[in-house]
Amino acid sequence: MTAKVLMVQGSSSSAGKSLLVTALCRIYAQRGVRVAPFKAQNMSNNAAVCSSGGEIGRAQALQAAACGIAPTVDMNPVLIKPEADSRSQIILMGHPWQTLQAKTYYEKKAILWEHVTAALDRLRANYDLVIIEGAGSAAEINLRANDIVNMAVALYAQSPVLLIGDIDRGGIFAQLLGTLWLLEPEERALVRGLVVNKFRGDLSLFADGVQALEQKGDIPVLGVVPYLRNLNLPDEDAVSVETSLSTPRPAAVTEIDLAVLALPRIANFDDFDPLKAEPGVNVRYVASVKELGSPSAILIPGTKSTLADLEWLEKTGLAQAVTEFARSGGTLVGICGGYQMLGAQIDDPQHVESPLDSLSGLNLLPVTTQFLQEKATYQAQARIHSQQGWMAQLNGTLVSGYEIHMGATPSQATWLEITQRNGEPAKVLDGSISPGGKIWGCYLHGIFSNDVFRQAWLESLGWQKGERISQAESFNQSLDALADAVEGALNMELLEKIIWPS
Repeated sequence: MTAKVLMVQGSSSSAGKSLLVTALCRIYAQRGVRVAPFKAQNMSNNAAVCSSGGEIGRAQALQAAACGIAPTVDMNPVLIKPEADSRSQIILMGHPWQTLQAKTYYEKKAILWEHVTAALDRLRANYDLVIIEGAGSAAEINLRANDIVNMAVALYAQSPVLLIGDIDRGGIFAQLLGTLWLLEPEERALVRGLVVNKFRGDLSLFADGVQALEQKGDIPVLGVVPYLRNLNLPDEDAVSVETSLSTPRPAAVTEIDLAVLALPRIANFDDFDPLKAEPGVNVRYVASVKELGSPSAILIPGTKSTLADLEWLEKTGLAQAVTEFARSGGTLVGICGGYQMLGAQIDDPQHVESPLDSLSGLNLLPVTTQFLQEKATYQAQARIHSQQGWMAQLNGTLVSGYEIHMGATPSQATWLEITQRNGEPAKVLDGSISPGGKIWGCYLHGIFSNDVFRQAWLESLGWQKGERISQAESFNQSLDALADAVEGALNMELLEKIIWPS
């Protein structure tokens, strides 16, 4: 039996498509429907690794979790990972395919479309409902000829579409009505409901707004979703980092203040979400020496272009500031690309990532990285082996996470032994740590999602013990809170009729 489909498209980027799909996945999973997410093409350096070793967008992995199922590459057949302003690595069906300039990408439409439709067909053969997410705006009329993610998918699947707009940024009428009016007649016919997202204040004050949208759009408003705060859920892309840079929050005196370097090509920064969710911990993103201040610790995240971002650190003066901070006794952590930067040198003789042959690192850990053509993508389990400082109490502890990297970094001061990759036994040493444990790094994304590890590290910074909640429990509570808020805001009876017409 072919699954029913529902598509969520937006009036713009960051309108809330990903979270709405996540909420709907959770709602229908709770109702006993076998539901799965799908996004034909995603552009994000925030990636997740499936059990097969394939990469997909972090948002689709989140949506799969909301469904209560394991993520697969069929849920996001095309992932675009920007490396520069006009060049990206294309992940096709979970694996690196080509690195393309933007103008060349569209020439590959026929090949990509074949994979998109085949992946969607497979999902529809195995589930009762597939909830599809669009990208950017539904009315990118200059890109319509090469569309493989928005109305092209809706037309292929003959899917009813919900159009979502962000009232918080203003211009909600122009957003939603303008989008409707720019659609072709056959596209417009598929749009079955409007959703107003991120509403603040008294909902009754927008009653005439709902009426105006329905009258001028000749389409029902399915609901007005409130602005939701404090959800412990990963963001799809770096927009949230850019937002935090423009509206920084000063740390309270009693807080553990963590400064994350906002690298231009930042990747997988959701590594730090579990830290942000802990009470008394402030996580902020910094892009200058002035913003850095005097944090409790500095964290260097992953990046899609380690060498380019390392040059940026030098140019901004952050490299010198970070080095001085570490050598004066400060705590410093590097994950993946950030770990590579902490070493003495990064070599790229095959020009995997850059035209540079080599570049000096921050020289804070005794390691050298060499880039390799083959990309390592694994779900991983590892065991801690260290007697250094705070980490000694965790010696022998098992942790889990995932790897996405194209470099090898041999170390004489390893502290992790990867014992399992994609469900198969492994024996791979990873990471490096300074004497005393103040400076450390590794390739294991998701390391802070391990409760015992995260809380032990925070305690080494002076974090006070208090009431605690596991990362898994916090994550599931956030999914349920999201689902409850959206279910309460939407006309679910009308939505059911849209999905399952009599």
